[in-house]
Amino acid sequence: MRPVYEIHPLQKLPQVAAERVRDALRRAVDARGRAHLAVSGGSTPRPLFRLLAQPVWRSRIPWAHVHVWWVDERCVPPDHHENNYAAAYQLLFRHLSVMHLHRMHGELEDPWEAAAAYENELRRTFHLGPRGRPHFDLILLGMGEDGHTASLFPGTPALEEQKRLVTVGEAPVFPHRRLTLTLPVLNRAANVLFLVAGANKGPALRQVFHPDPDLPLLPAARVRPARGRLLWLLDENAALAAGLDGR
Repeated sequence: MRPVYEIHPLQKLPQVAAERVRDALRRAVDARGRAHLAVSGGSTPRPLFRLLAQPVWRSRIPWAHVHVWWVDERCVPPDHHENNYAAAYQLLFRHLSVMHLHRMHGELEDPWEAAAAYENELRRTFHLGPRGRPHFDLILLGMGEDGHTASLFPGTPALEEQKRLVTVGEAPVFPHRRLTLTLPVLNRAANVLFLVAGANKGPALRQVFHPDPDLPLLPAARVRPARGRLLWLLDENAALAAGLDGR
């Protein structure tokens, strides 16, 4: 089956995404008293973060009961302009009553040590056994022009990791070293929401929705939660460039 997608004008994309975030987190908090959200870096989610920080939206999500995690992180200090945590914190989380922020420590000298530490934090917080995997209520993802998502890049070992919860990815651009959740973790989420905007994403998006059988699946196309909901929210330029319509 092809992934489910919706097409919206660029200016409406943050509003639609915010409603999906609200619904998923409220359901989880109503059911269990807590929710687990994993957020990504990059430029695409920034308008969403700005919207959620607005006073009218702050009370719509029970942030005090939400554990916030990071899907991936660049191996730079937390005050670096490329740091995913810093960007999300400045735009959103410093404005909210979030009590549970779980930062990836990409600044550590040994990225494998940082990956292991984050995996241990996941195991403690989710009460996982040695082979258990966390069950996120919502994971927010984007996609690069090359079809990567999180820090899982085409043709890299991180993309094939099946045992670890967190691994070290290698990006073709600076900062090259990244920490990232692995595909098995992404594919165990209750909800995965992709945000994709811009005509430059069209070729990769076309390959996600209409894969060439002679080519390896792009990393983003390999995100298919086994028992969860997967939704792609696209702006009109990305959809048009990919040859997708609104049906």
